[in-house]
Amino acid sequence: MSLDGKVAIVTGSGRGLGLAYAQELARRGAAVVVNDVDESVAAEAVASIVEAGGRAVPVVAAVGSTETAQQLVRTAVDEFGRLDALVTNAGVLRDKSILKMTDDDFDTVIHVHLRGTFTCVREAYGYFKENEVAGRIVTIGSPTGQRGNFGQTNYAAAKAGIVGMSRTWALEMKRAGVMVNTVVPVAATAMTRTVPYFAAAIEAEDAGEAMPAFFRHELGFGTADDVAGLVAFLSSDAAAGITGQVVGVGGDRLQLWSHPEAVFGEYREGGWSYDALVETLPGLLEGRLQSVGESFPELPDDLRREPARA
Repeated sequence: MSLDGKVAIVTGSGRGLGLAYAQELARRGAAVVVNDVDESVAAEAVASIVEAGGRAVPVVAAVGSTETAQQLVRTAVDEFGRLDALVTNAGVLRDKSILKMTDDDFDTVIHVHLRGTFTCVREAYGYFKENEVAGRIVTIGSPTGQRGNFGQTNYAAAKAGIVGMSRTWALEMKRAGVMVNTVVPVAATAMTRTVPYFAAAIEAEDAGEAMPAFFRHELGFGTADDVAGLVAFLSSDAAAGITGQVVGVGGDRLQLWSHPEAVFGEYREGGWSYDALVETLPGLLEGRLQSVGESFPELPDDLRREPARA
């Protein structure tokens, strides 16, 4: 099932993961509105799609404002006659531990990721509902939003918020036939490029070689192209009936993330006073405390790399 005749918007699609999503959508037949804040980067992305036989136009604007969301939807309709799918990929990083994180560091990440997703989805859904289009919305999450990560208070809040909004939208938009899902990519990016643990994987990708099986299989860590197929699938008619889901993909691994559920429950007649909690809660929680953050298996000796020295 192709995407012939469909029109998609991909925010933050000038480079990296977003570009891979846009190129895959175009490869499957969709016309694509490419978005980036850098005019030359957006132009290069559009050219890469057009030269491969696809259709694409740029929108150079920062995601976050209602005006940008309106411009994206208007461009899709003016240039290609309709809108069928929205992929909200745009984002920025301002990584710092909490005592070093400024108000601006926090607000910038929340504005682009969280507010940008909200405004673009609101605008796209307005078009879908008014024109009776059973559209597709694909938001982009992160393992950080699912598990937390040191130094990413702002990013974790934004990505967790995106998942919460997407589940709510799946409920609100179901009657209109609009499917809303979140993709959690695990792939080589500018951020992972600086992490020594992934050095052997990055070296392989830079050399045009396949990543070692340890990364692709054990970690579920791969390239941007490994994620693009899922984004295109969830943007297509083939995804009818799949909504409100959080799907992770990377390397050779596909994951379905569970919705938060209580893992333990205990009842006490009369409720839980402070004294009752002091008396019983430590024992009840022993062996049941939930982990935070991600943990990685030890690297095989042949994949270890010495950290670069300044």
